Amino acid sequence: MKNKQALLQPYNKNGLDLKNRVVMAPMTRSRADNPEFKPTEALQAAYYEQRASAGLIITEGAQISEMAVGYINTPGIYSKAQVESWKKVTERVHAKGGKIFIQLWHVGRISHPDFHHGELPLAPSAINPNSKSFTPQGFKDTVTPKVMTLEDIQTTINDFRKAAKNAVEAGFDGVEIHSSNGYLFHQFFNNCSNQRTDAYGGSIENKTRFFFEVLEAVKKEIPENKIGVRFNPSMHNLHGIMVDEETIPTFDYIIKKLNDYQLAYVHLSEPFTDVSEVPFAEKEIAKHFRPLYHGTLMINGGFTQETGNAVIERGEADLVAFGKLFISNPDLVERFENNLALTDWDQETFYTPGIKGYLDYEPSKL
Repeated sequence: MKNKQALLQPYNKNGLDLKNRVVMAPMTRSRADNPEFKPTEALQAAYYEQRASAGLIITEGAQISEMAVGYINTPGIYSKAQVESWKKVTERVHAKGGKIFIQLWHVGRISHPDFHHGELPLAPSAINPNSKSFTPQGFKDTVTPKVMTLEDIQTTINDFRKAAKNAVEAGFDGVEIHSSNGYLFHQFFNNCSNQRTDAYGGSIENKTRFFFEVLEAVKKEIPENKIGVRFNPSMHNLHGIMVDEETIPTFDYIIKKLNDYQLAYVHLSEPFTDVSEVPFAEKEIAKHFRPLYHGTLMINGGFTQETGNAVIERGEADLVAFGKLFISNPDLVERFENNLALTDWDQETFYTPGIKGYLDYEPSKL
């Protein structure tokens, strides 16, 4: 019976009350191509409204400040104009009975001076990730970033707090702190990108201090049970992040410590690449971390309807986040309900301006 699918069961824990367990994952779409880097009613509001049958929508990463940006045409959540525009998004999603969290984002060293009036991007240490930055002039090599001073760290903590306050004003149901995928927090967690000798480097406790200080600041603006956090523990050889013998113990420490908070969820990614031959990498993220975390666990990473149902049935996750499937199937939940064929996505239009590949995927015709 279609209604017996684990993905389609409601979920209610610690104030997170969802109509199903299908989550729309946060995905950069680069459609905020306007001078104020704000979402628009014609594009983003319509896009998220189309997908409001998800149990929960997590928006694309929204930069918390001008210094946080690292990709073209990504929306922010630091200005009044951006807040007012996000209100249109949340109103449209709520009118359709949906729930929506905004992802709070700082890319750290995965940026370029082109985004910062010639200034260097910020990072825990002056180590070039040797990656590429998608700038207004096209892809450019990343640079050696500026080491964050204690003042820079405090400013960034305050920026996250203000972004959370703005998210509340904009009508979001919650926020997700983007502490994943090689961006700023991830850079602090890993030895390959953090070689500090102060209170923010060296020991596992020190390398995770910045993240927990941000979490403490954010919860002053929004209740803990409206805060989600995202991690990618076994990400390897992407954005300059390399797994070593301390990587998984660091994430074990983080996840266990998060049991002291009443969070909405912890959102984990299965490895983005094959790590079967990578020493110290954890190959099965949900299976490894489920016993360590007592709250709501969300998992993502290439799941299908079948594997998504299975991971919940095995008790390894409570919620499953789908990314690319939601790009090309705005009615993904209804397709799962009726076991309908899925539309393929067009990768060429993931980050291009306008409606094509964004609002022109048709819902199924039952």
